[in-house]
Amino acid sequence: MCWQCDHPDKTTDDYLDVLRDTIKAHGWAVQFVESDQRPFAYTIGLHDKGLPELLVTGMQPRMSARLLNLIGHQMAAEGMVLRPAERIDCGGKVLLEVVEVEHPDVHLKFAIGLYRANIRAFQLVWADDAGRWPWDRGWGHGRRRQPVLGVRGPTPE
Repeated sequence: MCWQCDHPDKTTDDYLDVLRDTIKAHGWAVQFVESDQRPFAYTIGLHDKGLPELLVTGMQPRMSARLLNLIGHQMAAEGMVLRPAERIDCGGKVLLEVVEVEHPDVHLKFAIGLYRANIRAFQLVWADDAGRWPWDRGWGHGRRRQPVLGVRGPTPE
């Protein structure tokens, strides 16, 4: 259930206060958006550090949070700089490609609500178990879909 569903007497501004507290305590928050076919999650708070927010589609909440927190930590604490088309191997468990999100204002509702600014966001696109990408023929991961919310950058040689 979503926070607003669990707190019907509260407003969006009340939820933004919860997010502010989370960001203050942890550096950023992870917002999961529920959907049977197209769930997605994104960070809120990396923008405050001069970094792009991160987004992942098609993953369940726990895996989304782990992945976003891992890469967010590497960016915020370790100085990792992401570039579109960059590939990241997460210990042989997940292979990612960075895609710049074309319209962050459409997908990062609560980040926009907090910052009311132009926000840059990168999607962490993941390969399936066979190493195929959503733009490759034969990509598949059961019923789940992984919409790509931007245009792939030129792949590095």
